[in-house]
Amino acid sequence: MITLEKILKKMYSKLLWVVVVVFVITTVVEGNRGIGNGEGCRPSDLKGLTSFKDGIQIDTSGRLAKWVGHSCCKWEGIICDNTTGRVTEIRLPGFISTQDFLLQSQMKGRLSPSITLLASLEVIDLGGLTGLAGNIPPSIGYRLPKLRKLYLYGNNLTGAVPESIGKLSKLEELVLNENRLSGSLPPSLGRLRNLRVLLLYSNQLSGIIPDSFTNLTNLIHLDLHSNSLTGQIPDRIGQLQVLEELDLSNNSLSGKIPKSLTNLTAIRVMYLDTNHLEGAIQFPSSSGQMLSLGFLRLQNNRLTGRIPLSFGYLVSLQRVSLANNNLRGPVPSTLGNSIALSELYLDGNRLSGRIPKSIGQLSRLIVLSISHNLILGPLPQEISSLQNLQILDLSFNRLNLSTIPPWLAELPSLSRLFLAGCGIQGKIPEFLRTTPIQELDLSANHLTGSIPAWIGSLTQLYSLNLSKNSLVSNIPDSVTSLHDLGVLDLHSNKLTGTINQVFQIGQRFSDGSLTYIDLSDNSFSGGIEQIGGNGAQLGIQFLNISHNFLEGGLPTSIGGLKSMRSLDLSYNKLGFNLPEALGDLSLLETLKLQKNHFSGNIPNGFLKLRKLKELDLSHNLLVGEIPLGKPLSDFPESSYSGNNGLCGKPLTPCKL
Repeated sequence: MITLEKILKKMYSKLLWVVVVVFVITTVVEGNRGIGNGEGCRPSDLKGLTSFKDGIQIDTSGRLAKWVGHSCCKWEGIICDNTTGRVTEIRLPGFISTQDFLLQSQMKGRLSPSITLLASLEVIDLGGLTGLAGNIPPSIGYRLPKLRKLYLYGNNLTGAVPESIGKLSKLEELVLNENRLSGSLPPSLGRLRNLRVLLLYSNQLSGIIPDSFTNLTNLIHLDLHSNSLTGQIPDRIGQLQVLEELDLSNNSLSGKIPKSLTNLTAIRVMYLDTNHLEGAIQFPSSSGQMLSLGFLRLQNNRLTGRIPLSFGYLVSLQRVSLANNNLRGPVPSTLGNSIALSELYLDGNRLSGRIPKSIGQLSRLIVLSISHNLILGPLPQEISSLQNLQILDLSFNRLNLSTIPPWLAELPSLSRLFLAGCGIQGKIPEFLRTTPIQELDLSANHLTGSIPAWIGSLTQLYSLNLSKNSLVSNIPDSVTSLHDLGVLDLHSNKLTGTINQVFQIGQRFSDGSLTYIDLSDNSFSGGIEQIGGNGAQLGIQFLNISHNFLEGGLPTSIGGLKSMRSLDLSYNKLGFNLPEALGDLSLLETLKLQKNHFSGNIPNGFLKLRKLKELDLSHNLLVGEIPLGKPLSDFPESSYSGNNGLCGKPLTPCKL
């Protein structure tokens, strides 16, 4: 028989259960609401973030110092889902953009593997943190199934690219460039069907490019340059139909360029330079295959064969570089059809024949470089139609020009002209004075006469190279008007005059623009009293006036050349004691004073030349003990030979 007491107990029990359930539900809801509002943090997320923070010893941005308490969704660089309260993004890039400028911050420490505890992560951006070391967690592919973007570029990470990354089916961007990652490329990356950007350049990766990479049909940007990759480019790489940028440069790839590359219809940039590719370039003979190809770079490989005639059908080409290969045959006349072409680099091959007249149709051409080939003259006058041409480099061909073509003066934009080793004869033509030249290289020709006085009217000139000719007489005083001159190379001529006249040029260069001077192997005479004097030539880094007829001693003012890295005064008639001030050239790496008449002791100040890598004081009249210590004691005997009065390490010990 059911009594009233039993009924009441049963009702009370049910009521108590309802109260408990309601309490639990309310607690969970309120808890989630609190987490979503940044009032708390899921334990696993909190542990992952605090472990990451604990692995960092230095944070110059100060962001991690603000990570206190349990409200991680309020921490700088952390983004949470408002509904679940889970951490979805970690954004702590090294470059911090403000309204006024861009700041570079640094985190020094190790990447904690506990970062994989944040199971809802979609974005990890720790790029540009140059002190961040450690490995990419091997379990990353198993623990972070929602990850879409992984930025770990510009760090100091080592180890392999984890095979498990291939399980991140939602991954769209994988950016691991500029680290010290090693090992092979995991074939599992080929399973990332949603991947659009894959940047692994400037690491230490080796092995082949897996064939599975050709399955990445949504890939827009693939960059693997500057690694140690070997093998061939995958045959089916043409399956990457939407690829816009491909960079495989600076590796050790071999074999032929795959035929499938010619089937790419959306590629914009292709870099395959600095590898060891072999084989002929093959492209389709029709005009419908690569109409979108804008940038083609295959330089620094071992490509053979001819440049295909079909290049002329690639009407969207803007920049083409086939430099430094082993290509043969003529430059195709069909290139004149590539009317969008702005840069053409064919240097460093075995190309022969003449430059086609159709090159004059490339009205947008800015750079034309065909140096170091077997091209024959004469040059087509149609080049004068290239009104936008800024750089023309035809150096070291078989042009055998009797004179520089006068129609070069008709190129209004020409600023850099390189005609070295082209067999040019006669005097430097006066029509060059009307061109806006910034760099002029006429070296290794057969030029005669003197350097013209009008050279000073080239007020924009930065680099002048007239070396290895038969020029005579003095350097004209008008050279002192070249306020922007940074490089002056006149070596291996028959120039005369006093060397002090040359250093008077430097009186106008108090801003340090002149950095390179080579006047070696001429017939300059006199002393060098003005070197480094009156604040002149302060920016000079390279000075070579060897193999002349210079006399006298070195002035103490030479110590004022604080930027000097290489000084060569060898094979002259310089003498007297070496000045102590030479030891003030703290950046000096090369010092050559051999075959002169220097006497006295080697100054103790030479011990201050801590960066010195090459020293030659041989065949002088130096005496006494070589100052003991680095760097002088590290050089071989040959650096001091021919000085009968010298002793001490590395020569024989001095007699007591």
